[in-house]
Amino acid sequence: MSCRRALVAILAVSFGSSAFADNWPSWRGPTQNGISKETSVPVKWDEKENVAWRIDLPGPAGATPVVWGERIFLTSVDDSGNLWLMCFNTDGKEAWRKKMGSGNKNARGDEGNSASPSPITDGKHVWAMMGTGQVLCCTVEGEEKWKFNLQDRYGKFEIQFGMSSTPVLHDGMLYFQLIHGIWRSKGELAIVAAVNAATGEEVWKVDRHTGAKAENKHSYASPVLYNFGGTKFLLTHGGDYTIAHSLKDGSTIWKLGGMNPHDDPNQKYHNTLRFVASPGVADGIVICPTAKKYPVFAVRPDMKGDLTGNKDALHWTMPRNTPDVPSPLIHDGLVYLCRENGNLICLDQKTGEELYEQRTNPQRHRASPVYANGNIYLAARDGQVTVVKAGREFEIVSKNKIQEQLAASPVIANGTIYLRSFKGLWAIRNGAKVSSR
Repeated sequence: MSCRRALVAILAVSFGSSAFADNWPSWRGPTQNGISKETSVPVKWDEKENVAWRIDLPGPAGATPVVWGERIFLTSVDDSGNLWLMCFNTDGKEAWRKKMGSGNKNARGDEGNSASPSPITDGKHVWAMMGTGQVLCCTVEGEEKWKFNLQDRYGKFEIQFGMSSTPVLHDGMLYFQLIHGIWRSKGELAIVAAVNAATGEEVWKVDRHTGAKAENKHSYASPVLYNFGGTKFLLTHGGDYTIAHSLKDGSTIWKLGGMNPHDDPNQKYHNTLRFVASPGVADGIVICPTAKKYPVFAVRPDMKGDLTGNKDALHWTMPRNTPDVPSPLIHDGLVYLCRENGNLICLDQKTGEELYEQRTNPQRHRASPVYANGNIYLAARDGQVTVVKAGREFEIVSKNKIQEQLAASPVIANGTIYLRSFKGLWAIRNGAKVSSR
C-alpha cells in the first residue's frame, strides 16, 4: 500500500465514526436551535439499558449541561443553598467544582431555583450565571478569570419566580437579557447588555421599554442569536414584545408587538401573560411563542422597524395553543411546538398549516425539544423521554423512562445523550452497560 493510501485508510478509521460528532456548547446546542448532526444516537433506554453511567448531583436544577470534547459543565445548588459550577469528564468522574455564591431561592415549589440559567463554553473557557446575578468566567480547567454580580451592576432583580435567563456567547461577547420589572410598580426594569467575554467589562447597555404591565414586566425566556445567511442579530423576548437587536450596539432592528395587545378594544389586556419559552430560529424564519394558549408568530427576519400589525412581516400566525414553556424546534421545513401538557404540534414552516397535534406523555413538559438523526426528543417531568419520528406524520418511536424528575432539556454530544435529572446526571450511549458512581 502506498503512503498516501495508508494515510487515507488511517484517517477513515480515525474520523469515520465521529465525522458528525458535535459539541453542545449552549443550552440549545451548537447553532442555538436544538439541532444535532449526530447520527449514532440512542432511541431506546431505561435505567439499565444503554446507560453508560449515572452520577449523583448535590441538588436539583433545571439548567441544561453543556459539553465540549471530554468535559461536561453544569450548575447546581446544594442542601445548604450554595451555588456551584461543576465540571465532569465524559467518563462520569467529577473533575472540579467552584462555589459561585450562596442564597439559593426556590421558585414555584419544585419548578426552579437559582441554578436555572445554563452555562456556556467555547472549549477554552466556561461562563456561568446564577439567578442571584452572580456571573463567573473560568478556564475549562477551573481557573477563575473574572466574576461580577449583575444586580450590583444593573440593579436589583425583582422578578416573581427568579431570574432564569441564559446568556448568549458570540464572537467574544456575552449578551444578557435582564427583563425583571418590579411587580405592580410603575416602572419597567428591562436591560439588554453586552460584556467582553474575556474580561467581563461592559461593552454596551440599552434599556428595553415596551410598556408591559403587571407580571408581564417579567420574562423567564433566554435571548437567542439569529445567525443565518450572513444576517446576525440578538433576539430578546418578554414584556409583550420580541425585539431584534444589533450585536454592535444593542439598537433595535425590529420589534414585534401584538402578542398581548395593549390598546385593542376587542381584547382585554392579560396581566399575567409572561413569556417563558424562547424564540426558535432557522434560516429565513423566527418563531415567536407567547404563553397560556395565546398565538404563535412566524416572523420574516429581514424586516425593519415596528412590525406590530404588519401582516407583510409575518409568514403566518397560529392563533392559539402556543407552547407555554418549551421552546420551538424548526427542522427540514417543519415547526415543532411541544406544549406544556405534552401535546406535540407539527406545522408546515412555509404556510403554518397544522399537520397534526398529538399527545405524547400527559405530564408537565418544561424541557425544550431537540432533534437528532431523524427523531425529536421530548423530556417530561416524570422522567420519560418520548422519541417521536420527525416528519409530517406522527409516529412515536419509543418511550424511555428513568425514575427521576427531569426539567432540563436533553443534550446530545459525541454519540451520547446527557440527561440532567433533579438527582443526577445520566449518560445514555448505544451498547453501554449501566455504571453508577
